[in-house]
Amino acid sequence: MFLLYSLLVTGPAYGNQRASIALQFSYALLERGHSLDTVFFYQDGVYNANRFSAPASDEVDLVRAWSKLAKQHQIELYVCVAAALRRGVSDALQSSLLQREGDNLQLGFKLTGLGQLGLAAISCDRFIQF
Repeated sequence: MFLLYSLLVTGPAYGNQRASIALQFSYALLERGHSLDTVFFYQDGVYNANRFSAPASDEVDLVRAWSKLAKQHQIELYVCVAAALRRGVSDALQSSLLQREGDNLQLGFKLTGLGQLGLAAISCDRFIQF
């Protein structure tokens, strides 16, 4: 039986293993024929969407790895707008509204509200938090 999954990532790109494990889990479930519809980044998980992140050359670049996964498998990468702005992650629209220069939201990620998290949770077979 194939299942539809949605994930909630609250771990940062670097500092602990939660985001890395979530990415590995995503590939594993896709390899087994399951579907992944949505990954929602919340709390410190929003750091996974910061395109200014620059890991060392011998580290996995999680920010770009999430973008690659989303592009390859048509997965929605949603970022809580309030948590993102609180942590300095912004898209061009929010930067303009806040009268800030520049933006740093990685391609493939979208800022959204918590309502999108609720929709993801009720529209899947399995909802897993990392």
